[in-house]
Amino acid sequence: MSKVWFVTGSSRGLGRAFVEAALSRGDRVAAVARNAASLDDLVASYGDAVLPIELDVTDRAAVFEGVKRAVEHFGRLDVVVNNAGYARTGAVEELTEQQLRDQMETNLFGAVWVVQAALPYLREQGSGHIVQLSSVAGLIAMPLGGAYHASKWALEGLNEALAQEVAGFGIKVTVIAPGGFATRAGKNPDPLDNGHVAEHNPAYDGLRVRLGEMVGKQPAGDPAAAAQALLKLVDSGNPPLRVLFGQGFYPMIQRAYADRLKTWDDWQELSAEAHGFE
Repeated sequence: MSKVWFVTGSSRGLGRAFVEAALSRGDRVAAVARNAASLDDLVASYGDAVLPIELDVTDRAAVFEGVKRAVEHFGRLDVVVNNAGYARTGAVEELTEQQLRDQMETNLFGAVWVVQAALPYLREQGSGHIVQLSSVAGLIAMPLGGAYHASKWALEGLNEALAQEVAGFGIKVTVIAPGGFATRAGKNPDPLDNGHVAEHNPAYDGLRVRLGEMVGKQPAGDPAAAAQALLKLVDSGNPPLRVLFGQGFYPMIQRAYADRLKTWDDWQELSAEAHGFE
C-alpha cells in the first residue's frame, strides 16, 4: 500500500530529493516549503498526489493547520519527515542572541511543532514513522558550529525520549545523521558561505581556514541515493533509532566516542569522589 508523507523543507536539497523519490514510486506527499511556488513543477508532474503547503515551521499555529490540512486531504499520515533547517556558522563569542535564538527556533522548535501536530493523528491510527533529519553535527562538534551543534544535539536527545514515549502507540522514530551531500551545484554546502555567518572576529580567522579545508576534503554524497536509502528505511519493519547517511565522517565519530569512554574511565576516581564515595 502506498504511503502518505509530510515533508518539511521540500523546496530543495535532501528534502526535495525525498519528496521526488516518494512520488516517483506512487506515494502521496504533503510537501512543505516557505514558498509554495517552488513546488509548482511537482504539482504539474504528479497532480493530486502532491499537496503543496506553504508555511514557516517556526509558526506553531501554521504548522498545526498544515498538518490538519494534510490529514484532511489524504486521510492519514504514514511518514513525517522533519527536514527543514539551516546551519548558522560562527564562533560562540561571535554569535548574537538573536542569531542563536533563530537557529533554535527553526531547527529545534520547528521540529517540535511538527511532532506535536502530527502525534494525535498517528496515535489514533496506531501507526506512523517520524523521521528526524539531524546531522553528523548532532554527534560530534567542530569549531565555529556552536549554534548549529546546539540545535542538532538537542534534537538527538529530544527524539531519543520521543521514541520511548510513542513506541507503545505503534509509532516509530528514526534520527538520520547525514554527512556531506551535493545539495548546492553538485558540491557540499560551504558553511562559511551559506548566508548564515556571524560577524567575524579576526581572532578566529585561523579556525575558519582550517574548517574550510576540512569540509572541502569530505566526499559529496548523492541526494538521490540518500532518498532511495530513506525509502528502504521507512519500508523496514524494524527501523533503527539512529542511522548515518554517508560514511565520510564515520572515522571521526568512532574516535570521538572512543575518546569519551576513555576519558570517563580515566577519571573514574574523581567521579567517585564527586559523589562522596571512597
